[in-house]
Amino acid sequence: MDALAYNMSVLGGGSCEEENRIRIREDRAIARALKILERRAGGPKDVLGGVTESALFFQLHLAGEQREHFEVAFLNTQFQLIAVERLFSGTIDAAEVHPWIVVQRALAHNASALLMAHNHPSGSLQPSASDRVVTARLKAALDTVDVRLLDHFVVTSQEVVSMASQGMV
Repeated sequence: MDALAYNMSVLGGGSCEEENRIRIREDRAIARALKILERRAGGPKDVLGGVTESALFFQLHLAGEQREHFEVAFLNTQFQLIAVERLFSGTIDAAEVHPWIVVQRALAHNASALLMAHNHPSGSLQPSASDRVVTARLKAALDTVDVRLLDHFVVTSQEVVSMASQGMV
């Protein structure tokens, strides 16, 4: 019997306090994993250059969120990570995204490309009609300043879908 099972049996099936301790340990492990990914992405290896790595990166950032959030990874000409910013937060089913802010932040970081992601707390993996519209608007706005939109990911608690791999970027 492992320590968690023992603790749960001793505590009568688990307690809210024990669940909170587990959640805190998991959050710390996720934070450590994100720091490792960010450190590696800033180095000579193009960690965020591939769909799988990028999807994992954003899943670690967004999967457990209760509200919808929109994040952008700003990349240099070598597709190395410059910065990641959570630009917009919303409600349980929407986050308002303003293209001019995304363009402004891309220029501030001197980014030549970017990856975007937002989560669906509902668990629906399919990009919505509004997701497709926002992606098209952002791509058009970024094109005016020669910044490439490489992908837009939709993240749920279990999975990630690349809109570029579905021909939507």
